[in-house]
Amino acid sequence: MLEEAERWLTRRSWSVADRPLGALVDAKRASGASVSVVLPALDEEETVGEIVAEIRRELIGKAPLVDELVVVDSGSRDRTAEVARAAGARVVHRDEILPRIPAVPGKGEVLWRSLLVTGGDIVAFVDADLRDFSADFVTGIVGPLLTEPDVDFVKAMYDRPLAGTADQGGRVTELMARPLLNLHWPQLAGFVQPLGGEYAARRSLLERLPFPVGYGVELGLLVDALHTVGLDALAQVDVGVRKHRHQDGQALGRMAAAIYRTAQLRLARGHLVRPELIQFERGEQGFEPRTHSVDTEERPPMSGIAEYTARRVA
Repeated sequence: MLEEAERWLTRRSWSVADRPLGALVDAKRASGASVSVVLPALDEEETVGEIVAEIRRELIGKAPLVDELVVVDSGSRDRTAEVARAAGARVVHRDEILPRIPAVPGKGEVLWRSLLVTGGDIVAFVDADLRDFSADFVTGIVGPLLTEPDVDFVKAMYDRPLAGTADQGGRVTELMARPLLNLHWPQLAGFVQPLGGEYAARRSLLERLPFPVGYGVELGLLVDALHTVGLDALAQVDVGVRKHRHQDGQALGRMAAAIYRTAQLRLARGHLVRPELIQFERGEQGFEPRTHSVDTEERPPMSGIAEYTARRVA
């Protein structure tokens, strides 16, 4: 590991226990900063309500840490929006945000658009498929942004058990993202969960970053944050254990392809062909190829969107 990365690992890695909730509320009050929590959601009726209820109970009701809690529905076909609303979240459909730019499928698309419907100085993203959710996921990633003025971007780190086995999850992290980061961005080698969906950042940074529309958004934001504000402005916090719904092998293959493509674009921003991924499924005539496009489209920094600029000025 680079000496710079080793120093960072010591200075910028914390535990959620390092910052008690009461101290965070005091720091928030002293700074005058506001906090928005965003849950991107697609067909998550089984878990989104519990997450919303926990945040409202612990971080809005008992302690005034979170100022707004927004679920951005990415086109769910189940009762995700209804369940989230009943639990106390403000629910906004992806297609209602910035309608002049047609929405495309993808998590990064939803995160990008969420900047237009939230107002917090600090924006925290939390995946909507977490089980046994704890408010520590939010306090952990928000904490350093309230107490460390020179920190701009914080990722959660955690154990990630693979349901029903003794193995750890995070297969795309270990097989794709970690090798990419170690080989091409060794300064980021100290991140335990570089692809984790729980992270927070100052709005002043997020609005300056491009957002890959799909699975590559976590790696893209991390790499671009490094180049924009430097390693010492990045941090990670141990929040314990993360349990969530795991995807099958072919879905992980598509995820890995998108992440590789996101890295490729950052290594050489030239005119590159739009790639496709061929996978195989057994059919009546044997193995049959299935072609998937790799979601490489990116949204520009929100600071360049007229509607966002007008909203900030107002």
